[in-house]
This record gives sequence, C-alpha cells and structure tokens, in this order.
Amino acid sequence: MYWYLPIIARFPKSQHHLIGKNICDLCFNLLDLIIQANQSFGQERQQLQKRVSQKFDSLRLSTRLSKELHLISIKQYVQATDKINEMGRMLQAWKSG
Repeated sequence: MYWYLPIIARFPKSQHHLIGKNICDLCFNLLDLIIQANQSFGQERQQLQKRVSQKFDSLRLSTRLSKELHLISIKQYVQATDKINEMGRMLQAWKSG
C-alpha cells in the first residue's frame, strides 16, 4: 500500500489531515491486521481475517470518496481500485486456504 502515500501527499491541506490521514491509518491498520492474522490460528485467525475484510471495504469507500471530492483523478482511482481489488482477491484466497 506504499503506492498510496504519494497520492495522499498531493491532497490539499484541508483534506490531507481528514481523508488523507484516514486512508493512511487504514493502510497501516490493514498491514498490522494481516500480520496478526498470519500468525494466528483457528477462530482467532478467522476473526482477524474478517476485520481485514472490513478494513478493505473502508479503504474502498475512502478511495471512492476521494474521487468524488476530486482529490484524486479518475486514472488514480482506477489504479487504486485495481490494486485494492487485487488485494481483496488475495484475501479471499487466503481465507479459503
């Protein structure tokens, strides 16, 4: 999710601390949850995977909001959603396996 940082850095100051911080926090929380889930087993792992999935949904919505507020271009939105969707597919495969 390092690819998101340069995009957020270009947000206007008025939105950088609101939406930009929210997106950064979501990305770092996702990384932490993925690491925790990867080191867990059984029911705890399933709960953590569910939380990861919820964070991905929040990241998708925040990305869409960024597009609607014209903080990111359509091209950046498409690139971001492609990457988020790819990570979501990997999560689904991880949950199934």
